[in-house]
Amino acid sequence: MVWSQIYDPLSNPWLSTLVAGLPVVVLLGALGIFRVKAHWAALLGLVVALAAAIFVFRMPASMAGKTALFGAAFGLLPIGWIILNIIFLYRLTERLGLFKVLQDSISGITDDRRLQLLLIAFCFGAFFEGAAGFGTPVAVTGAILIGLGFSPLAASGLSLIANTAPVAYGALGSPVLALAAVTGLPLLDLSAMIGRQLPVFSVIVPFWLIVAFAGWRGTLQIWPAILVAGVSFAIPQFLISNFHGPWLVDVVASLISMGCLALFLKLWQPETIWTSLDRDAVAAANVGAAAVSDVRPPPPPRHPAAQVRRAWLPWIVLSVLVFLWGLPQVKAFLDGLSIFRLPIEGLNNMVQRVPPVVAKPTPEAAVYVFNWLSMTGTGILISAVISGILIGASLREMVVVYWETLVRVRYSLLTIAAMLALGFTTRYSGEDATLGLAFAQTGVLYPFFGALLGWIGVALTGSDTASNVLFGSLQRISSEQLGLSPTLMGAANSSGGVMGKMIDAQSIVVAATATNYHGQEGVILRYVFFHSIALACLVGILVTLQAYVWPFTGMVVGH
Repeated sequence: MVWSQIYDPLSNPWLSTLVAGLPVVVLLGALGIFRVKAHWAALLGLVVALAAAIFVFRMPASMAGKTALFGAAFGLLPIGWIILNIIFLYRLTERLGLFKVLQDSISGITDDRRLQLLLIAFCFGAFFEGAAGFGTPVAVTGAILIGLGFSPLAASGLSLIANTAPVAYGALGSPVLALAAVTGLPLLDLSAMIGRQLPVFSVIVPFWLIVAFAGWRGTLQIWPAILVAGVSFAIPQFLISNFHGPWLVDVVASLISMGCLALFLKLWQPETIWTSLDRDAVAAANVGAAAVSDVRPPPPPRHPAAQVRRAWLPWIVLSVLVFLWGLPQVKAFLDGLSIFRLPIEGLNNMVQRVPPVVAKPTPEAAVYVFNWLSMTGTGILISAVISGILIGASLREMVVVYWETLVRVRYSLLTIAAMLALGFTTRYSGEDATLGLAFAQTGVLYPFFGALLGWIGVALTGSDTASNVLFGSLQRISSEQLGLSPTLMGAANSSGGVMGKMIDAQSIVVAATATNYHGQEGVILRYVFFHSIALACLVGILVTLQAYVWPFTGMVVGH
């Protein structure tokens, strides 16, 4: 029997919303306030979500249980598969001594920690977001930063802050494609609208990143380089999203930004070079995450060119294969070779979303797609194996390192499975929609809160794509009822959502795993939470200005 979601089960919108928000409150409270280990916090949040779904929202218990298992499976594959294999690649290069060579070669571009952070976390991370998404950029940049000597908290938190502005066009535009599919709005209009919002933050975020790391004084010392990185990313982001589409926005913008910053640093270096990292100074608001050294250090060791190429080879191979794995044509080819679609018996098309969340009753599909060949994690594993062969690792070494990596990330995999189980439970039970409807009742303030709705969606699901699927239709319905542009509010969902990426539990676990900061997920959450909500509010203010003050920026331009 089909079960229809109930959005006000207690016949009191305030109480229903309070119950719907309890799983998130319990999860984040356990992590950030009571400092419970991440896997226990996730399991506790899952228990609360299941209890709310079954006893308050009246979802059949068998459906709720299957939903949680469905989410856990999705958490392990593909999300956990990405983390396992990227950490394997990092540990393999570290074992062979090549990561030190990579570190020295990066220091050859600049030995200033602030500029290294800008180059790796913002520019390089944006490339991996554009090519793959789903946790890949945080895993890669976190691993590189920790290898360069950044503290675990700095490497984790700063990677999360940097991975914001590119998210809406991640995985070759997947969030925008999903948004167009669920709203029925023109794809290119949505791409263009998001491209009139996020370039502002592509300039702000690099400055925000360095302030969080180095404080205001340290930021002012390198402001020309930050401006170059931000503007050289923002301009291509605007042009490509408005005049081409969402597919290659991040990939092209990140490559241009990396090239411009590297070229600029050949011509300019700051007078004060920051080289030391104080692992105890992260929380000092007046300093940021680093300690300053005014003394120029000796130049890094010069390695033979062949050895430098060997050190960079695994990351070049990784970049190429991850990009290829993201191409729709390659995905279709690999899926044509082998793919398994497993409908969840008793759940697939048995849960029905109803108005006002959707225009008409719509069944929710629940099909576990085991596309083991086209998963991004598989591309990363193949790149790691190819790289291992090319850099001289034996088969025995690779097997030993892989086993060590699996043992190292076992609790992280459990945490991610529990996090996704919680997210799927809130989605299929309608708890998330109840939260969304509360935001939709804000009237004239809806442009602001509509952006925060996207933020909530990503914080719940860990994905801008999932947030757009979750709330895209609601954004269109609510905006049309209020006389606002549905294209503007659909775009606001995606743009606001990117700022939730740094606090979603999945990303925090990925960051903690990549930086070997196990058991400290609550510390990371507390470090990034203010940055997340502050930036999300700035997105809401921009959308409000587009709606009422600068309406021409929120108008649809024909393609």
